Amino acid sequence: MTIQSHIRMHDVSSATLPAELRRGRGATSNMSGRFEARARINFEDGWGSKSEEINRRTTVTDEHPKTIISKNSSPDVPFDKSINPYRGCEHGCSYCYARPAHAYMGLSPGLDFESRLFAKPDAAKLLEKEISAKNYKMSPIALGTNTDPYQPIERERGITREILEVLVKHNHPFTIVTKNQMILRDLDILKRAAAKNLVKVSISVTTLDHKLSRLMEPRATTPQRRLDTIKLLSEAGVPTGALVAPLIPAINDHELENILTAVVMNGASEAAYILLRLPSEVAPLFRSWLEEHFPDRVTRVFSRLKAMRGGKVNDPRFGDRMRGGGVEAMMLSRRFRVAAERLGINKEEEQLDMTAFMPPINVAHSAQLSLF
Repeated sequence: MTIQSHIRMHDVSSATLPAELRRGRGATSNMSGRFEARARINFEDGWGSKSEEINRRTTVTDEHPKTIISKNSSPDVPFDKSINPYRGCEHGCSYCYARPAHAYMGLSPGLDFESRLFAKPDAAKLLEKEISAKNYKMSPIALGTNTDPYQPIERERGITREILEVLVKHNHPFTIVTKNQMILRDLDILKRAAAKNLVKVSISVTTLDHKLSRLMEPRATTPQRRLDTIKLLSEAGVPTGALVAPLIPAINDHELENILTAVVMNGASEAAYILLRLPSEVAPLFRSWLEEHFPDRVTRVFSRLKAMRGGKVNDPRFGDRMRGGGVEAMMLSRRFRVAAERLGINKEEEQLDMTAFMPPINVAHSAQLSLF
């Protein structure tokens, strides 16, 4: 029988679970978050019964926040407002920089992040309320900045679609980043938004290698279908770009030019890239993933990454966290620019319409006026 043993956090960084205990998942462990006083590890005591971790099912818990629009003042991201319909992400990307957020919920950034999800069913109502406020300052709202708004549970919950309906109804500009072809389900809304110059979509393409994609992003859309999604969105008149992220030294960085060529051939009008980020618990989780799938490259990956991160595995400084620094990071940036110029993209950024926004009628204020 598999049982859990409690030990102090500093005694273990990540306890790898056997492959059969995490079938179809990306993380190799369910390590405790950094706020926990103790860590949990699984071990076999010899009784031979199967662990409860086998075929771990996805659970979704509804949460009801008071607000839905998140704000930031980061100088290295192109938005100051975002919405995340869900916490956690079923795609299971081993490198996801959003994993540490689960630690704030008392859950693991490992397998819990992929299987114990949270949904915000009131998101659309909260959005309509917030954009109707007198002091609301309109600017494009980004979806997909933390976890994917089109992860598998969106098929049943439809929270992202409800949000889009509100945004288009009030001519509010927005952007979307996703790696799931499910976005095509909402093509009817996106076409209406595009006709008003209210939307830009970016499809994340990490690799063109199907086998590598299955290892890195086990429950995400395959590379070819992402290219197909770019093509279908572009042909429908929806401005669509690509995000090559993350670029991982010695794993997929050699694909940069090929990925850019492929997305442009399928209609992408612009592209960007992000260097691998390993904040907090992501670093040991990613190392564990590497040790299992690419044991011969572990030293090389981290050595090259540290060379681009000032000797560390992660550099959180604005301006450096997305691109890195040093000679190799400069070479990567140049490779991207040369390829973009050759392919004729990123010459001029298209701006969304910021003038057509029509705020919802404040229901309380309207009722007061009707008294006169």
